[in-house]
Amino acid sequence: MSVLDSVRARAVPSGKGERRRLSPGVRLAIVAAIAAVAVACYLFLFIRGSFDFTFPRRLTVLGAMVVAAFAHGMGTVVFHTVTDNRILTPSIIGFDSLYTLMQTLTVFFFGATAIATSEGIPKLLLQTGLMVALATLLYRWLFSGRFGSLFLMLLVGVVLGMAFDSLSTFIQRVLSPTEYDMLSVELMGRLSSVPGDYLPLAFGICIVVGVILWRRRHRLDALLLGRDTATNIGVAYKRELTLMLVLIALLVAFATALAGPMTFFGFLVATLAYQIAGSYKHQYVMPMAFLLGVITLAFGQFFMQHVFYAGGFLTVIIEFVGGILFLFMLLRKGTL
Repeated sequence: MSVLDSVRARAVPSGKGERRRLSPGVRLAIVAAIAAVAVACYLFLFIRGSFDFTFPRRLTVLGAMVVAAFAHGMGTVVFHTVTDNRILTPSIIGFDSLYTLMQTLTVFFFGATAIATSEGIPKLLLQTGLMVALATLLYRWLFSGRFGSLFLMLLVGVVLGMAFDSLSTFIQRVLSPTEYDMLSVELMGRLSSVPGDYLPLAFGICIVVGVILWRRRHRLDALLLGRDTATNIGVAYKRELTLMLVLIALLVAFATALAGPMTFFGFLVATLAYQIAGSYKHQYVMPMAFLLGVITLAFGQFFMQHVFYAGGFLTVIIEFVGGILFLFMLLRKGTL
């Protein structure tokens, strides 16, 4: 059996690969068209009042959606590849927990007004830098040792996440009700309140990371075969693994600092991408996850605002649905 046949055997269940179906390129084009419709509906329908005021605001929110969809969708797909596990999410390393702890400590030491008065690109870069630095130190420590392994890193990430959560919960109990309410708002996903001046930097980071991932898409395909096989066909496994984990850390940390924690959003769109893409290749799966993320956020925000009149609850519903899907996948597989 050839290398590509081995990957296909893992990616396509037995008996289904023979069915006549749409090519991955056609599927991607169809999903891209649906994403364009979702974007158009969100931008142009049900505009009440001044178009000059409403459209730029919607465009800013759409920009935040694109960044969140790219970071969480692409980051989760690559994370699944390097961990060889489609149940785990990048949040298992503890980014959400670290972000929660940083916001909680800010309120505890400087008061609730510090969250609003300290907003800006320096704070965004500081939060992102701290989360990426933690992940990078974790990778270097665990991969440089004699017994370094990916699973040890994941275990340490889970333990650190639990420790951060416990410390955050303890500190939150001593906050005043007003401070706790303001902190709770900050800790929820907030696509509708992302400042427009953050977006150029966000797009720049996404473009740079996207180009790196696209140039390495074939190496990512090889990583699906496992460490031994990838090494035998010429892939520098440890170097590629470390680079991918750092890029994942950058994407997820920046998206978390920009729009707040979204634990299961990436898992949701990545799982759907595997089912819809019709191919194991990352040149189809990664853009599929990104486009599905845009569709989910754009259509979701559109319906929540103009049908249910509850646009602020979109991220809560996405996390609820993603959590249910996570439990379903976990119970079906019976293991991580």
